[in-house]
Order: sequence, then C-alpha cells, then structure tokens
Amino acid sequence: MYFRFLAGLFCLILGFQYTLAQSLVYESGGKLTTELAAINVHYYDLDIKVNPADSTVSGSVEIHFLVVNPSDKIALALDPRLDISGIERIEAGENALLRFTRSDSTRTFLVHFPKTLQPGIREVIRIHYDGKPRVAPRAPWDGGMVWARTPSGDPWIGVAVQGNGAWLWWPNKDHPSDRPDSVAINITMPDDLIVASNGRLRGESIPEEGWKTWHWFVSTPISNYNVTLNAAPYEIISEPFESITGEEFEITFWVLPEYLEKGEKLFPQFAEQIRFMEMIAGPYPFRADKYGVAHSPYLGMEHQSIIAYGANFENDNLFGIKAGFDDLHQHELAHEWWGNLVTAWDWRDFWIHEGFGTYMQPLYAEHIAGKEVYRKMMGYLRNRIIDETDREVAPRQSMSSIEITQGTRGGNVYFKGAWFLHTMRYLVGDDHFFKTLRRFAYPDPAMEEVTDGSHMRYVTTDDFLYIAEQVTGMDLKWLFDVYLRQPVIPELYATRRAGYVRLQWIVPEGYRFPMPLEVAIGGQVITLVPERSGMISFEVHDDIEVEVDPYNWILKTVNLGAAGE
Repeated sequence: MYFRFLAGLFCLILGFQYTLAQSLVYESGGKLTTELAAINVHYYDLDIKVNPADSTVSGSVEIHFLVVNPSDKIALALDPRLDISGIERIEAGENALLRFTRSDSTRTFLVHFPKTLQPGIREVIRIHYDGKPRVAPRAPWDGGMVWARTPSGDPWIGVAVQGNGAWLWWPNKDHPSDRPDSVAINITMPDDLIVASNGRLRGESIPEEGWKTWHWFVSTPISNYNVTLNAAPYEIISEPFESITGEEFEITFWVLPEYLEKGEKLFPQFAEQIRFMEMIAGPYPFRADKYGVAHSPYLGMEHQSIIAYGANFENDNLFGIKAGFDDLHQHELAHEWWGNLVTAWDWRDFWIHEGFGTYMQPLYAEHIAGKEVYRKMMGYLRNRIIDETDREVAPRQSMSSIEITQGTRGGNVYFKGAWFLHTMRYLVGDDHFFKTLRRFAYPDPAMEEVTDGSHMRYVTTDDFLYIAEQVTGMDLKWLFDVYLRQPVIPELYATRRAGYVRLQWIVPEGYRFPMPLEVAIGGQVITLVPERSGMISFEVHDDIEVEVDPYNWILKTVNLGAAGE
C-alpha cells in the first residue's frame, strides 16, 4: 500500500510537471519588461563542463551588468529543466547569496536584491546551475543541444539556439537588444575532443585527469544566441587572410577527420567568398578574432566568428541552381555582416538578417557565373514567397523570435526580404544600391578601420530607409511601406485592346506606388512612369510584341484583366 501510494504520488507529480513544461514557450525576446529593462549586461564569463556521456552541462556563469533603471529585482532566463543551485552577489571582499524565484512554465526567473539597485552602479552575480539541456528537436530550426556521433562513433556536439534563445543552455538576459561587450567562454570536455568556439583561443588547461578546459574569448559585442560550442576529434585547416584593410586574420576550419579531404577541397572557397563580401559590404567585422567554420551535426548557423557548417561539401546546396559555389556557406558567412555586425534590436526587423543574408547568394552567383544565373536564382526565390498572407515582413510592434517566423511570415522574411532588395536595386540603380549596402554596414568609412567592437551597431528597418534616402536622394518611403510594412504584393493589371496597352498598379488603399516599369516594345526596352493613379497607357500596333518587366525586376503579381476600361 505504502509503495503503491508513493508510486502513484510520484506519477501525479511527474504529470503535473509535464503539464507545466508543456506550457513553456521556447522563444526569445519579445516585449521588454521592467525587470528586463533594469540592467544592461556588458560581460559574461561562462565556466561550463559539458559531459557527452550523460548529455549534461554544469558550472557557473558570471554576469557583469550596469543598472540603468532603479529596481530591487532583475529578470534573467534559463530553461526550467536546468537546476539553479545558487546565485552569488560578487562584491569587494565578500560574496552573498541572493534569493531567486522561478517557475516551470516560463524561461524567466527573478533575482532579488536586499535593497533597490541604483542607476549607474555596476554589479556582478554568479549563477551556479546544472542539468540536462533541451535536445534540439530539429536543429537549427527548432533548437537546443545536439548530441551526435561521428562516422567513427566519437562524440560530436553542437549548439543551435537562434530561434529559441541561449537560455536553453546557459543563464542570461534574454533579449536581442542586450548583447554584451565581450564574453569569456571556458568549456571543459573530455580531453580526446577539440572544442571550437567564438572569438580567439586564449589557452587550454587540465582541471582533472581525462578532462581539458578550452579558454575562448570574444573581444567584441555578440548576441547571446551566437555563443556556441563545437566539439569532436576535429582536424584543423588554417591559413591567414589579408583583409581589404591590410590586416591579417586566420581562416580556420574544424572538420571531422573522415571529411578532411573534402574539407581541404572546400576551404579555398571561404577566402574567395570573404573577399566578395568585403567588396560588397566592407571589411570582415571580426578580424580582431578570426573567421572560423566548424563542421557541425546540423545544417548551419551564423555563430559569430565560427559559423556552423553541416552541408555536404558540395556546391549548390540550398537552391539547386547550378551556380558553382557552396551557397550554404555563403549564406552563413553573409550573416557576419547582416546579423552580427548590424543587428536588429527587436526580432520584428529580423528580415534585415535573413532577407539580406539570402540576397547575398544571388549577388555572388552573378559575380562568379553571370546575370542569367542571378536571374534563375531570383526566380527560385520568387517561387518561395507566399503571396497569400496577412502578415507583413517588418511589423512595427515588438516581436519574439517565434512570432516573427511563425506561419506565412517565416519564409517571407527570407525570400520576400531578398526580393525587396532585388526590386530596390532596379529602382535606384546599381551605383546607389551598392553604396547603400556598404553604408548600411559601415555608415562612416572611418568605421571600416575599427576592430574594437565600436563598429558594431543595432539597426531597424527605418535606419535602412534613412541611409537609402541619404545615398540616393530619393523618396523611398512608399517602397518600404508597400513591400515591408503591409502584406499585399502589388498587382499589375494589364489590358491590350484596339491598339492600346493599359497597365495599372493596384495596391491597398492609402498606399502610393509610383514604380516605373520597363516595357519591351518590339524588342526595344523603354522605361515608363505611372501617372498618380498608377496608370500607364500607350498606343502600339496589335502585331507588335509587348513584354512588361522583361528582366523580372519588380516583385508583383500580374492580372490580365480589363482595368481602366
């Protein structure tokens, strides 16, 4: 009876905990609460032991922060499945334990201070924790820790948490608007593995027999989700690269031994693609540390200064367009500028990361294979856009990482974002467009010489609009409003009757769309500007061929109707 009662009670408790866990939303960011907004973190010091044998993590994280708003408690985040054994307040000469409160149903926990923290003071706390972190259900899209095996059966570990948040495996302030100035990443793992992480390796130490600690340090600001670890019995390929600034930094590839030959064959592409991105967007931002690529047990992720690469070491992985380069690597590399150098401070502007990052593949295809391949790739991306949606690409309200990528908006953040840039390029011309890209990455050319982190900044959609208008001298608000701030794609109504062609742009009421239109008439391309009504009309003999937007520059739908009659 007693045993049955305990067993039944244990099952009841487990069931209750399971219900609570089910209500936990694995997302990042969202609205800044008072407790979140009370501090700005400027430094994390991670000291974590990762054990592949039982899929556990344990250790501590120091959080150094500045108080910006008065509060007697602050909000941090950690997955409830990980236990917090204590939180210390680190003060001169003494440490004191702090009270904390948390729930199984939310990532947020509160750290309570004995009296109100005053703006301007600096504090340090150390959080001790351990447990089994969430295993990624479908990395990198649904994230967590990845515990895999190499073809030889050795441990192969990675982390992918962009869409969910770094709180899945270490405690931090979870919001994209708060990235530390620097991070120490000290990872202890079995000594037969090599641990690759962000930044620069400062050394190795032996804490106990059979274990090794790898001491990595990130010298520039970094988004929490970009903090990562990669572990396997890696082989290392490394060569120096000279930036357009004249500085040298290392390009390093950590690759599984079984794929060393393929890795050596792929490696030269890294330098070629960096050289192109420097030409387009300015110098590689993290040359104070390195450019690293870690062979990962999942497809890929743009972890700052050490992207994850899990494709098949072959060209044309992502789109299937025969462009002759590894487009998965080029996409993740592009994020070193679009996402890591310039960062959306709220997930609502996530298209700046992914739309820009996606558009770099067609641009690179054009660079190495020509305009026709560029157009083919843009055609592929056009087919991925969901036209029937009620969700805009760049909403004005605050968004969490799940809200900005859910439903029909998710793919459009990538593909419609890329097509917006394609159409903008047509409208403003190549000279203005590429100068706008460069100035968006580095607004002041003097910033291109900086490596201490002061070149990194937060951006919004309106920041990009401002820079584009400054560079071009054009009114572009209507372009941003129609393509990014509302969901409906412009329609082009076209009719041809009795020697007349009539074309009309149709957009939702209240929006302007004075988009000029290229028209090929008998093989000769001319550009026509619509009237205020959005109408374009001209006479042409019925036996002369007319083709509208012959090079497919404008994101639109076409309706062969009877508009304007």
